[in-house]
Amino acid sequence: MSRSTLIKGTIILTVASLLSKILGSIFRIPLQNIAGDEVLGIFSLVYPVYMVALILSVAGIPTAISKLIAEERALDTNANIRPIYVTASILALSFGIVSFTFIYLFSSPIAYALGGPTSRLSLIIVATTLLIAPYMAVFRGFFQGFGDMGPTAISQVIEQFIRVGLILILAYILVSRGFSSEKIAGYIMIGSVAGAFASFLFLRVKFARSPLKPAADTSYSFATFSRVGKKILKVSIPIAIGSITMALVNFIDSLTIPFSLRSIGVGAANDIHYLYGIYGRGLALVQIATVFATSIVLPLIPLLTEKLVNHDRNGMRATIEKAFYMANLIAWPAAFGLLALTLPMNLGLFSDLEGSTMLAIIGFSSVFTSLTVLGTGILQGMNLANQAAIIILIGIGIKTFSNIFLVHLFGLDGAAISTLVVYLLLFIVNMIFIYRNIAFSFWNGWKVLKMVIASLVMGIMIGAPTLFFEVAEWSRLQAVLYVGGAILVGAVIYFGMLVIGKVIDKGIFKKLPLIKK
Repeated sequence: MSRSTLIKGTIILTVASLLSKILGSIFRIPLQNIAGDEVLGIFSLVYPVYMVALILSVAGIPTAISKLIAEERALDTNANIRPIYVTASILALSFGIVSFTFIYLFSSPIAYALGGPTSRLSLIIVATTLLIAPYMAVFRGFFQGFGDMGPTAISQVIEQFIRVGLILILAYILVSRGFSSEKIAGYIMIGSVAGAFASFLFLRVKFARSPLKPAADTSYSFATFSRVGKKILKVSIPIAIGSITMALVNFIDSLTIPFSLRSIGVGAANDIHYLYGIYGRGLALVQIATVFATSIVLPLIPLLTEKLVNHDRNGMRATIEKAFYMANLIAWPAAFGLLALTLPMNLGLFSDLEGSTMLAIIGFSSVFTSLTVLGTGILQGMNLANQAAIIILIGIGIKTFSNIFLVHLFGLDGAAISTLVVYLLLFIVNMIFIYRNIAFSFWNGWKVLKMVIASLVMGIMIGAPTLFFEVAEWSRLQAVLYVGGAILVGAVIYFGMLVIGKVIDKGIFKKLPLIKK
């Protein structure tokens, strides 16, 4: 794998992830506009449960495949690649079936924990995706192990286009026909099943035609499955816990926020779902802000693994510093931008100013969310997946108790504060563990500090005008136009300050492959 693999892989996956993440997050805005906050609330409560089940079903297998294949290629032992792929496929299919069966059998108590029985239909339908998605993910991991990010990128876009398109179409039809919120939230989950199936078909055909497909030149036995399976699980289970960071935090929210709302007197299921729909507004925006860090992680893990196998510590240090430089370049302005534009963004996208304080806190926490996701990926690539898993589990424990305590004190704002604090702590601990193993420069010659200052100045300049207007009296069109204009002005201010501060070279824009073309 060449030194340019990280950059090329990041560009490919960033474009694809940007499209899929934007579709996967922005669609919640028209969904809320079409079906209301209660349907959005049911969706936002149920989907993290599915995501946790999916990640546990996959058990980190795709990332483990890419890691193990990268090791075999570095050692020039390609004959071991086919047993890895076959074993991973069997494991993924088995875990998917078990997870679906578990959710189906216990759907009633799970639904009650999510606010009430009206979420049960959504839970069962979306869980059907578990019969497809784990096996689909194996193909993604296979291609990533060879440094080919294209199939993963294309399949992500295919999945999201079909998923989002069907969700919105079904929501519109069902609302127009007067279906209840329970049935609307349930039937739109069919989009997730259809999207995963379409992505699977694409990857299966791509794999069948690929020259990378390993030849079946040796027999496969139960002994091979047992030997390779243990090796995969030893690598994949800690990776699964590390990969589950955001999904598990959202899952804890799905369980503890309804419980905490009941404790402060919100008893009706529809009221809980409505309030969680307000909270779901912030989750939608944070997903977009974290897309870049997520895109860096996939090509980063096999690249770091290869350098580790080759004992190239200087190469590992340079890769880590480049990854954090790239993530900081985007994460800080995104966080300050979301904070500064909270009021007009909430009004323009969701039609009112409900939950604006919560939205501001969640938006700013996105910077630490991004850096945590990236730090966890780096630990995995450095063969420190066990440590990464332990850090995540400790963070989840803190999140659980802080949610219950802070929601009781501050309502939904307490859940947002809890998210900010937990991701900040996870980020700090990740940095300590990474630095103990590779003494890298996070600040990159103070360039990152200049990024933070530039982002702060940008945020003040685009957000200050909203303090002198009654945003609540604006129309949605006025709010959207202000947000759009502020983003353009903010980008000019931010990158202008970085050029002046010599954080980036003004000629860098011409060197970027996509912009150059």
